[in-house]
Amino acid sequence: MREIPSLNSRKKNMSKLKQFIIFSCLSLFFLSANLAFAYPKNIQLEYDVARNGKPFAKVTESYTQNGKQYRIKSVTKGLGIYALLGERILTSSGAVTKDGLKPSRFELHQGTNAKKTLITDFNWTKNVLNMQVKDEIKTEKLQQGTQDLASYVYQFMFNPPTKDVVKVVVTTGKKINQYQYKVIARDLKLDIAKASYKTLHISNEAAANDEKKQLWLAQDQYFVPVRYILTDEHGDDFEQTLTKIHVE
Repeated sequence: MREIPSLNSRKKNMSKLKQFIIFSCLSLFFLSANLAFAYPKNIQLEYDVARNGKPFAKVTESYTQNGKQYRIKSVTKGLGIYALLGERILTSSGAVTKDGLKPSRFELHQGTNAKKTLITDFNWTKNVLNMQVKDEIKTEKLQQGTQDLASYVYQFMFNPPTKDVVKVVVTTGKKINQYQYKVIARDLKLDIAKASYKTLHISNEAAANDEKKQLWLAQDQYFVPVRYILTDEHGDDFEQTLTKIHVE
């Protein structure tokens, strides 16, 4: 006959079970915390931009995270006669969540021309996107995962493409665009600015008279873009190439 455990023995077993559950929960908590802290809190990038193969501009970008809040700033300064256009400044701020970046505000400023200023507010509570263009406010339905022109490339840091097709929803400050990027190559070696990167090459499927975008994301540097080519609706190519990177 099987021996029936005593009351004290059962109490000891229950106590051990509770300790095991607590230990497991704590382990999962610290694992999640370590994963959260695995992402960099400060990224500084510099790029050279060429238009149809000729020097066009320089770009400086910064990504900073303070607690659960992030801020991105991108400044483009034209070269030569293009400097007359003034600095193009993009800023994005919002929260860092388990799904990555969740923008709350996006701004675009072009020199001193107030008419070209764009201000976008993300109301996630009501799922409404408010885009201020000049003195008018356009309202669109806010889709889950929507990014802005400054934040969308940094979202790859949190959600790197694992499938062959990636859908991205981006607001330009005037409208919402939906892009479908296709993975062209993985583990592609790219030598840039005296450094070698293992990159992921993706390209959007552009319709006629639309912009085509290609991105080379550094797999060994949190998927930040090290090369970027935009072909506009007029056929002009803008190539943005990394010249300096600092990550901490």
